[in-house]
Amino acid sequence: MARALVLLGGNEAKTESLIELAVEKIDLEIGGIVRRSSLYESAPWGFESDSNFLNCVIEVYIENIEPQSLLNKVLGIEKELGRKRQAAGGYLSRPIDIDILFIDNMVIETEKLRLPHPRLHLRRFTLMPLNEYWADWYHPVLGKTLSELLNECEDRGFVQRLS
Repeated sequence: MARALVLLGGNEAKTESLIELAVEKIDLEIGGIVRRSSLYESAPWGFESDSNFLNCVIEVYIENIEPQSLLNKVLGIEKELGRKRQAAGGYLSRPIDIDILFIDNMVIETEKLRLPHPRLHLRRFTLMPLNEYWADWYHPVLGKTLSELLNECEDRGFVQRLS
């Protein structure tokens, strides 16, 4: 059995209810949810938008699921909940986004999956919910805890805990 930390978010209408649906689907289709951070509101990161994001982190116990299969499952849930990815890449507003941040201490670099998530240490909106329950989680590539990464994070964008 492995532990995965997953970030859920979005900034379009109904994002909060879509996060709830995504949590239910992950719990049913992937594995039991052990913990869940509070909900956070944050400014868009990497692009301009009039709508702020809502985000939370969940910890999921996964069993007998390879990392690529886990990615395929979360991408399927995103699509089912209305996510449309653009072919050219880049950041846009979206109703739901599901990012795998960690699977235990695995380090994976493939064309489609990089673990730990390659930008999590740059994003306050990811580090703040991670530090609620997982402050001592060790980043196997950067060699620091999530608490240390939050303290060192240069991102000063708006992030506020809601609940």
